[in-house]
Amino acid sequence: MSTVLGLYNYWVVIILMMTGFYIVISSGNLIKKVIGLNIFQTSVFLLYITIGKRAGGTAPILVDHGSESYTNPLPSVLILTAIVVGVATTSVALALIVRIREAYGTVEEDDIRAMDGAE
Repeated sequence: MSTVLGLYNYWVVIILMMTGFYIVISSGNLIKKVIGLNIFQTSVFLLYITIGKRAGGTAPILVDHGSESYTNPLPSVLILTAIVVGVATTSVALALIVRIREAYGTVEEDDIRAMDGAE
C-alpha cells in the first residue's frame, strides 16, 4: 500500500493526461479542445518535474555542507521553456479560433465541416 501512495505524483499525471485526452477526443468545440490540450500538456510538465526530482537531493550549488546528492536542474529548465512555448501555442490557437468564428459563425467542428462540404 505504501508503494501506491508513494507514487502519488504519477497517479496525478495519469489522471490529468487521460482527462485532457478525453476532452480532446470527445469534444467538438474548438475551445474545449485547446483546453484539453493544455491539461494534457500540464500532465507532461508534472511528469518531467517528478522524474527530475531526487529524494534527499539539494540544488547543485557547491558549498561545504556535506551533501553528496544533487537534483538535476535540467528538467526544470526545459519545463520553463516548454511553458513559454505552450502559452505561445495556446495564444495562436485561440487567435485562429477567433478567426474561424468570424468566418463561419461557430466554433463547433461538425458545423464547420458541414459548411465546408456545402460549398
